[in-house]
Amino acid sequence: MIDSSFSTRPKDYAPTGKALHWITALIVLGIIPAGIVMTNIGSGALQNQLYDLHRSFGVVVFVLAVWRVVVRLYHGAPAPYAGLTRFERVASAFTHYALYGLLLAMPLIGWLMTSAYRVDVSVFGLFTLPHLAPKDETLFTIFQWMHFVGAIAMTLLVLLHIAGALKHTLVKKDIVLWRMLPKSWGG
Repeated sequence: MIDSSFSTRPKDYAPTGKALHWITALIVLGIIPAGIVMTNIGSGALQNQLYDLHRSFGVVVFVLAVWRVVVRLYHGAPAPYAGLTRFERVASAFTHYALYGLLLAMPLIGWLMTSAYRVDVSVFGLFTLPHLAPKDETLFTIFQWMHFVGAIAMTLLVLLHIAGALKHTLVKKDIVLWRMLPKSWGG
């Protein structure tokens, strides 16, 4: 059973949680611009390759997000940094929960979208995911819109998350960012 009271919370994020955070961050920081480029370049081999990579890394993001949730549930998370204002605590909690939700939802919506379009999702050429939805142009359009809106929300939340980390590091000069860095980096 998980106890989320402040007195029994860990003092630091689990090393596995930190590693998963940074791996996920690197992939997401690549997948967002790749998504923009792939939808705006002309048809051809490069576009097809970008779509394949986008889908494959989307599956990786989903697996990492599930793993992150399990690690967080098992190890817990430290209490919010004591120096945060009430607004910062609320904004931080909202941003984190929304990012977790999108990291789980976006790959599933993308998978549903490609299923409805009847495109196979081959994960790095290793295996192909089964279709989750019937071929249906209307469903495809709905999932495409959901994925687009989710992508905008994800981009804005990632930028907000980065801005918050930079504000705490460069302006407030506190330890908020350092709590998520690997110990070897001073965190």
